[in-house]
Amino acid sequence: MQVAVLNDQDLILNYLDGNEKAFEMLLNRHRQRIYTQIYLFVKDQALAEDIFQEVFIKIVHTIRKGKYNHEGKFLQWALRIAYNMCVDYHRKQKRRPTVSPTETFDIFDVLQITDDNAEQKIIRSQTHDRIRALVDKLPPEQREVVILRHYADMSFKEISQLTRVSINTALGRMRYALINIRKMIDQNEGVLQR
Repeated sequence: MQVAVLNDQDLILNYLDGNEKAFEMLLNRHRQRIYTQIYLFVKDQALAEDIFQEVFIKIVHTIRKGKYNHEGKFLQWALRIAYNMCVDYHRKQKRRPTVSPTETFDIFDVLQITDDNAEQKIIRSQTHDRIRALVDKLPPEQREVVILRHYADMSFKEISQLTRVSINTALGRMRYALINIRKMIDQNEGVLQR
């Protein structure tokens, strides 16, 4: 006998009917994706955890007040809340998102890359550092699209919904980001190959 897997909307309705486990299932279903997006913006594990908790507190309050619109798009809605909270944090701190590793997390550590030898590891690490530095030099809108696409692994449709621009605008920003990165590489005479 197979047990039916409840969709997000069913879990929300069950939660509203008093089933706390339903919200726990919803949280567990989307925890990693939402946390990863937050972390990629703030680059600090403790801060990402704090914002993550604030996101779910806001979600709980919105659902309990009956203000959640049942369109079957819970994850997109939750990602939008997380994105807005990260943007608010950066505005308050007058900081911008950068692509740089910390002592506890480096996005390149989770990528599946087979290393042949120590020399290739060093070269790859230096290349990743240089790419991160180039991404950090991009204008904010272009940097944001690169981070969301390549580091958060979001589709252009998801990026356009999250940033509230058209898909063509998101694609255009990525195109200009790549053009600008190529220009910076050319200006630095092959910065990636040094």
